[in-house]
Amino acid sequence: MTEQDKKKLNEEIEKIETEMFQADFWNDKQSAQDKIKRLGELKEQKEGVGKYDKGNAVVTIFSGAGGDDSEDFSRMLLEMYLKFSQKKGWGTKIINKNENDHGGYRNITFEIQGKNTYGTLKNESGVHRLVRISPFNANQKRHTSFSMVEVIPKIPKISDIDIKDKDLEISFSKSSGPGGQNVNKRETAVRITHIPTKISAHVDSERLQEQNKQKALEILAGKLYHFTEEERKKKEQGLSVNKTTENEWGSQIRSYVLHPYKLVKDHRTDVEVRDTESVLNGGIDKFIEAEKGI
Repeated sequence: MTEQDKKKLNEEIEKIETEMFQADFWNDKQSAQDKIKRLGELKEQKEGVGKYDKGNAVVTIFSGAGGDDSEDFSRMLLEMYLKFSQKKGWGTKIINKNENDHGGYRNITFEIQGKNTYGTLKNESGVHRLVRISPFNANQKRHTSFSMVEVIPKIPKISDIDIKDKDLEISFSKSSGPGGQNVNKRETAVRITHIPTKISAHVDSERLQEQNKQKALEILAGKLYHFTEEERKKKEQGLSVNKTTENEWGSQIRSYVLHPYKLVKDHRTDVEVRDTESVLNGGIDKFIEAEKGI
């Protein structure tokens, strides 16, 4: 946030607080309630709490180059986040998955439901790197794998995000999700692409096409919000913005080293944990606390 933005924020907070002390403030009850709500949003913004931080999160894990090893790393990351969520008492639901024959994932999307899930996990977005002896290599060679984690907010009201119908490309396919025999007969899976940004969302978790379409729109809204926020941050820092590029795959936020020594290190905060097993079992609290200062 620039100094000018901070100044505007403080001025608007001061204006509303002054109005609240006026004798006629409650004459228009709806207006008064709207202003109090707005004041709360402004104060959260001032404290660094984003608009959707208190709500649910939608997480997607994409495997990088590396075949079975990277797809297995995506599985490990999925289990790490599911176990972390379980410890927090949060609920989880798989939205879409592209699984390989070894139980790994080319990509997987899941929702985490609970208080402050997006605010807690939003800084987990980025490239994660694993170094270990490959369980898929007969020669027992050390292998480096990459997976990208994307954390977006669950948008309660899609209308909050400006999405024009003419900018959307919608396609349908047979679902691999639940639904019994109908899965093979009906095209219930939905992919929606936002043409200007090429950002897309794919959902096949629901039984009905319309339900999958609605969920895909929600996820697309979250992705567009996340993209816009990243764009704003980079502009503030004087950087240009791209979507996921090869360069971004070369810039990891965290490394998980299992061989020749054991260490998990976050490259943004320099926090290190040597108990790699506890981290992969959901013990990521240390990293998340340090990330809050990013």
